[in-house]
Parts: sequence; C-alpha cells; structure tokens
Amino acid sequence: MPSLLLCCCWKWLCLQSWAPGQQHPEHVAGAGEDTDPSEITFPGCNCLTASCVTNTCSCLRHGENYNNSCIKYIGSEVDYTRPIFECNAMCRCGEFCQNRVIQRGLQFRLEVFKTVKKGWGLRTLEFIPKGRFVCEYAGEVLCFHEACRRIQAQTPEDSNYIIAVREHLYDGQIIETFVDPMNIGNVGRFLNHSCEPNLFMVPVRIDSLVPKLALFAAVAVSAGEELSYDYSGRFLNVPLIKREQEMLEEDDVMKKPCYCGAKSCVGFLPYDSSLCYTPGPDQGRATHRP
Repeated sequence: MPSLLLCCCWKWLCLQSWAPGQQHPEHVAGAGEDTDPSEITFPGCNCLTASCVTNTCSCLRHGENYNNSCIKYIGSEVDYTRPIFECNAMCRCGEFCQNRVIQRGLQFRLEVFKTVKKGWGLRTLEFIPKGRFVCEYAGEVLCFHEACRRIQAQTPEDSNYIIAVREHLYDGQIIETFVDPMNIGNVGRFLNHSCEPNLFMVPVRIDSLVPKLALFAAVAVSAGEELSYDYSGRFLNVPLIKREQEMLEEDDVMKKPCYCGAKSCVGFLPYDSSLCYTPGPDQGRATHRP
C-alpha cells in the first residue's frame, strides 16, 4: 500500500485587497490541463447497504476513512498519509454512507472577514469538532507548465493563490496537483497561513483522479476563531525530503513576513521556488497519476 506525503507550498500570501472572481465549489479544468476534474474515472462499489464497511467495500480497501464524519487517523503520521477514496457516483451504497463526507460540501457557517495585517481571512461562526471536514481548496487545476507561466508573469506585489500539492508514493514516484483559485474558486482561497494552524489538508479522491484538497480541523475550533493551515504542508505530516526543505529555505530575498502570531512562528511565509523555473520540453512532470 502506498504511503503518501502532502507538501503544499505557496509563494506569497495575499496582503492586498482581494479581487472578486467567479465562485465555484469544486475544481475546474484550467489552461493546459487535459484531465477533467469532474470526470468519473473510478468504478463504484457494489455495496447494497446504507453505509459501507471495511473488508467488503472496494472503496475502503485501504481502511476506514471516517468515524462519525471525522477523519479517522488524525494525529497518526503512519495512517494519516495513506490514500483516501470516498464512495462515488457509481457506488451502489446509500446517500448517507459514512464514506461520503467531502462530497456533502460545507457543513459549518463560515465568514470572510478583513484582518489587520493579512488581507482577507476566513473564520468560523460556530464550533467545529476536531477531525471534521471544514472546506475544500478549490480552483482551476493547471498543468505544471501553466502553473509556472502564471507564477513567472507575476511581480512580487501581485497576489498569488497557486498551491502545489505533491503526493509521495512508496516507490519514489510523485503525483503533483496544481490549483489556482484566483479567478475561479471557493472560500478556501481566503485561508491564511499559520505556523500553528487549526486546519490541515488531505488530498481526497471521489470520482476523479484529480484529488479534492480537503481541509480538516486539527483541533477543536471555537466560534469566531480564524481558520488557517500551514502552507508548507509540514504540519501533521512526515518530514519533508531534503530537496523540499531546501526549496522552503532558499532565496531570502523573496521571503515574505509571516503575521500568524504563533509562539513558534518562523517569521516568514513558506516559499517554494520550484514553479519559478520551467524545465525543458524533455523534462516532463507526472500529474494526478502514478
């Protein structure tokens, strides 16, 4: 069974006023991307029950994903990094199967608000239990070269929302997903970085090979509290490999100050320069599939 590592590295935090874009709750195919995020590519399970169980459901071949709508393996590095597949549109189980969580959408009332130093932010208006799904980070799914083109067209003053998610398989292969919610996206784009976040991100697959970037509560979150996650992907994750650590620490000139206010704040936002240099045509990148 493959063991997955999530690494999410953003280049800049949006410190300017947000320019309204099209609201869309799920991923859409962006420029240069040949995979349709809404295409049904997985076969469904044959469970003729209201809710699926392990050992009999093909979608749960890696183990149970949720317990009472909470992600089951929160806090366990070994199990947390395993792949998550929810039951999909082709499955024969019930609408309220316990393995259908992300696809039900927002379950909590969230509010976009203006912060003092960080531009726009997102907070919850009600209590969120530990382990519950909060929201997706949705936007245009890009190919590597388009993500590079957009990054390189920006100036240091421009807002950047592009996220790079790298899933590391046991055999050394890497599945990459690039999402940009600048023009098309959902409330997830308003989430700010924190060195001690209350959310963490997990790639979850339902119908498509393209993962949904699901954000779960790492701790119990009180009403009125700002929601945040670690842009570097290090929080509740296995250690980064050497090259990824170097990418986060290099190029002091490009670093932006972090205003998270956490006791363990490192002072700067995570920085990943891998999208700033486009490889030659013979240096392809595998995305969405091993």
